[in-house]
Order: sequence, then C-alpha cells, then structure tokens
Amino acid sequence: MSLYRFSSPATFYALAGRMAPWFAGAAAILAAIGLWTGLVVAPTDFQQGEAYRIIFIHVASAWMSMFIYLVMAFWSIVALSFNTRLSAMLAQALAPTGAWMTFIALWTGSLWGRPTWGTYWAWDARMTSELILLFLYFGVIALRNAIDDARRADRACGVLTIVGAVNIPIIYYSVQWWNTLHQGASVSPTGSKMNTIMLTGMLVMAVAAWLYAIAVALWRVRAIILERERGSAWIEELPGMVRA
Repeated sequence: MSLYRFSSPATFYALAGRMAPWFAGAAAILAAIGLWTGLVVAPTDFQQGEAYRIIFIHVASAWMSMFIYLVMAFWSIVALSFNTRLSAMLAQALAPTGAWMTFIALWTGSLWGRPTWGTYWAWDARMTSELILLFLYFGVIALRNAIDDARRADRACGVLTIVGAVNIPIIYYSVQWWNTLHQGASVSPTGSKMNTIMLTGMLVMAVAAWLYAIAVALWRVRAIILERERGSAWIEELPGMVRA
C-alpha cells in the first residue's frame, strides 16, 4: 500500500475521523494521570513550595507551543515544495492549537512568576520571545483570513511560518544566550535534575498535550477539507451532507 494515497484529502478525511477519537481518549487518560501525579503524588518542592506545581501545565504547554510551530513549518515546506493541498491544510489546522498552547504557557508562566520572582511579567528574553511566538501564530491566522484565494493564502502563510521558525531556537536557547529570570533547563538529553515523581508527572502531561494537539488538529483538518473541497463529488457522497 502506497503512503502517497493518504496525501489525498478524500482519503485523509476518513483516516482522520477514525484516528481523532483514539488520540483524544488517550490524551484525556494521560492528562488525568499526569495531573494526579503532579498535584497529589509529587512532593512539595523545598524551594518553591506548592507554587511549583504549575509546571505540570506550564512546561507541557510551553514545549507544545514550540513543537507545533516547528511542525507547521515542516508542513509549510512540504506544501511549498510539492504543491500539496493537504500539507497546507495540516499547517492551517495546527495554528489555533499552537496559539492556544502559547497563551497557556504565557498565562501560567505569569502566575508562576508572581510568587517566584515577585512579578507577573518581566521583559526578559524567554518571555519576550514566547510572546513573539504568540504574535506569529496570530499573524498566520490573520493572514489566512485576509486572503480569499486558498492557494495564495497557503503560499503566503507558508512563507511567514517558515521565516518565523527562526524564533524557536531563540526561545529555547534564550536562557543560555542572555541573563534571564528563567532557570536553565531541568530536563535535557543527558539527564534530569528533577525528582523522579515530578519528572514523571511532567512528561506524562507533555505526552497528553501532544496527543490532544493531534486529536484537535485532525478534527479541525476535517472541517477545513469539507470547506475547501466543497463541490467535489466525494464530498457530495458523504452521509448526512446537505445537497445544494
């Protein structure tokens, strides 16, 4: 079986419909486990007290805010290189979820910052570059809505997404390149400085956020396919479709 057939919106529409509920269900289960581990099982931090528990939402959303944008950039490159409609639709479907994750990261970060640093907001490199990421998401969404022709919108949003990807390494390495309020990474490929239970809860929440993003993107791309493929014969044959 050739994987190329899944690049067809008609084929992917059915596949996404079957896969989304499984990803959503797994995300809900893991989120419940992760929150229980982080809020109930994990011990109190000896420096930050109970305030540190916001990391179980903050870190997962911050990681996803960057990862989703990189995935958008990947699909944008594929769309521009091979002129594939589905790739552009996938990038479009991811943008609102990426913006939501970025907002949650900024919001929870400010709540964490008040008891930790004594302020809700400081214009340090990590915070500012994360805020720029939110504006990039908003910019991609606004640009698409401003262009009526879908293929022109795909190209314009693809270019903006790819150019904006330069902000991701700035966010990630900001704590190393500049003097910021943020501490260095507690988790790295070489190991972790965190308590095992804390680390487990945080990683479970990260996976839950990842699965949630996939489920929502699959449902959203189905709606995009229906809108952009309106009038196609296969759309008209779908059960429950209203014929014009």
